[in-house]
Order: sequence, then C-alpha cells, then structure tokens
Amino acid sequence: ILLLAYISSYVDRQIMGVVLPAIKEEFLLADWQLGFLSGIAFAIFYATLGMPIAFLADRSSRKNIIAAAIAIWSVMTAACAFVTGFGSLAIARIGVGVGEAGSSPPSHSMIADMYPMEERSGALAIYALGVYFGTMIAFALGAFVVSQYGWRSAFLLVGAPGLIIALLVKFTLKEPPRGFSDGKKAEKLAPIVWSEIFAQIAGGFRHIWTDRASFHTVMGVTLISFVGYGGAVWGFSFFIRSFKMSYQDTGVFLALVVGIFGALGAIVGGKLADRFGAKDPRWAPWIVACAKVAAAPLILVFFLADKQIALWVYVPVTILGAFYLGPSFALIQSRAPLHMRTTISSIMLFVLNIIGLGLGPQVVGILSDLLRPQYGIESLRYALLLTSFVSLWGAYHYYLAGKALGPLVNASKERQYQSQTMS
Repeated sequence: ILLLAYISSYVDRQIMGVVLPAIKEEFLLADWQLGFLSGIAFAIFYATLGMPIAFLADRSSRKNIIAAAIAIWSVMTAACAFVTGFGSLAIARIGVGVGEAGSSPPSHSMIADMYPMEERSGALAIYALGVYFGTMIAFALGAFVVSQYGWRSAFLLVGAPGLIIALLVKFTLKEPPRGFSDGKKAEKLAPIVWSEIFAQIAGGFRHIWTDRASFHTVMGVTLISFVGYGGAVWGFSFFIRSFKMSYQDTGVFLALVVGIFGALGAIVGGKLADRFGAKDPRWAPWIVACAKVAAAPLILVFFLADKQIALWVYVPVTILGAFYLGPSFALIQSRAPLHMRTTISSIMLFVLNIIGLGLGPQVVGILSDLLRPQYGIESLRYALLLTSFVSLWGAYHYYLAGKALGPLVNASKERQYQSQTMS
C-alpha cells in the first residue's frame, strides 16, 4: 500500500515532464520557466514542510498523515487542469508539493520498523520502485492522453486515483510498532509540543552532520538526484527535440525502459547492498559508488552517439542509475535514533529536493537557454550532458560514506553499534 502511494506521488510529479512541450507551446514559455514549474515551485514547499510534518509523524499516527497527504496532492494535481497561465500553474504545483511533503518520511520510518537492518536496503528498494513505476505510468499514459485529449485531461486523469489510495491507507494499513524490527519495546509516543519542533529538527541536522556515514550518504543522494531530476523532467523533451520522436513513441519507449529496467536496477542495487553489506556494511554505499562510476562512460555515449546506439545504451544507463535509492534510504534509517527516524528522513529529503529537485531541472533549463544561440535545438542535449558529470561527485561521497562506517565487518556488529547509540 505504501508502494501504491509512492507510485501515485511520482505519477503526479512526473506528469509535468510529459506535458512540458504542450505547455510551452500554449503559454509560450522559456525553458527556464518550465524548469521553475518542474523544480523550484514544487521543491521549496515539498522539502520545507516535510520537516514539521515529520515532527508530527514522530509523535502521532504516521498512516493518517500519509492518507491526508495523498488526498491533498491528488486534488492539487487535478487542479492543474484548470490553470490559465504560468502564475496559476506555479501555485497549483506548489499545492502538489505541499501534499507530497507528508508521504515519504513517515513511509521510510514505517518500513524501517518492519524490516531488520540486513533486509532494509531490499525492502526500501521495493518501496523505491514507486519512482520507476510512477514514471512509467506518467510517460505512457500521459503521452497518450496528451496526444489524444490535451494536457489538461492528463492532469485530471492522474490526479483522481490518488483519492482511492488515500482511503486504502486510512482504512486498511496497519502501522507497525516503532522499533519493532530492531527488537525494541515500543515506547510511549512523546506529546506533541510544537515549541519543541526546532529542537527536534536541529537535533536531526546535528545527527546528520556528526555521523559522517549519514552526512556523505545525504551528499551523495543529493548530487545524484540533481542529475536524475534534471534528466527525468527534461528527458521527454530531449527525445522529442534531438531524436525527432513522436509524443506517443517517446512515451512508450521511456515507459518501458524506465518502468522495467529502472525497477530492475532498484531491486538489484538493494539486494546487492544487503548481500555484501551483511558481510561488510561498507559495501552498501560502495555498491552505489561502483554503479555510478560504471555508468559514466555509457552516459557520454548516450548523449554523443547517434539515435540507434543511444537508445540501446539507455538501457544499462537506466539500470545502473537506479542502484542508489534503496541503499541510501536504508543507511539513513539504520543510523537514525528510533525517535527521530521520520524527522531525519525528512531532513535528507529536504536537502535532496531543494538541491536535486529544485535546482536540477532549473539549471538544465537555464543552460539550455544559454547554449541555444550556439547549438540551437540541440542545446538541451548539451545542457543534460554537462550536468551529468555531477554524478561522479556523488559517487565519491558514497565512497566516503563507506569509509566512515569504519572497520565493522558484519551486520550483527553494526546492529550492536546502533543499539548502543540509541541507548
């Protein structure tokens, strides 16, 4: 059920990438404006509100917060169908971001309570499939609806199912006791005292800053998301502009590759992190670093080769690119104290989304506009190519995250370390 919720959030988020060409044509917008609508307008409120909502989730029912969040983002996605220009669309997308702020941090916390540390990367990798299944649905369904019925109909169609999922969460989801997977006795929830919110959030930032494994994981996932969100938002437009593919052909191709091979990469990355991390926890982040380094030359080929070669190369690029989500979420949850798991997850998502989601699409749009006088319609190709190098910087932080885990050699010792830390 949590996976269904995450799929819904990514359908509503990624539909913007599908409708961008149609919105650009109707409202006569520049690429930087499209980048703003897809990134900053959504990310600022999504990332910022996640922390106070997480504070509430650490002290109350996580499933109720998730249900309310789904209902809000679904209604605001449908509202995008009735906008009249750049300003009203920006407001509607802000509303979507407000709703989505309340979903992932409580979900991460609940999943961490369901699965022990040696299974957590794989479990959170399954949850992360929402990124790829949601993108697949947005691309395939969105491309068909936009080409047949217009971009406004696409927003209505993808927004409505979220209301059903919200009811499923509210009335069928069973919330696990906090600390269940760690063998901890469930503690009485702390009372909600809003004056303590800043102390809780400050404590979460302090934990991430002082725990170097957590710090480098947050840095790594942020830098990789910067590249990933830029590619996700602008990828549809790139295939249409540079490869001269139709709306429907682009939607079908990206849906199949991202949905099938992205999901495969997420599962393989999570399972490899669990398998090798059980013997030496340093290998959980190192698996991600290896995947990003291996993908780098393939990304160069994708952007510089002709269409036929590029389309084939896109498959391994997608597989390797999906390795990072499960291990990243799991490491953050495993290092966090029980009473702050939701809060620390929200801080990670705050940093990730302000920089990755907020700036990734925006920087690509600005670079595309700047390169247009020299490269014309191919400016988007080179804007995406330039930003892709940031992934190697992210890989270096995953390497440092592994080093920060120190000489621990198996999961049982790591669990013992966590028990002492939490005590």
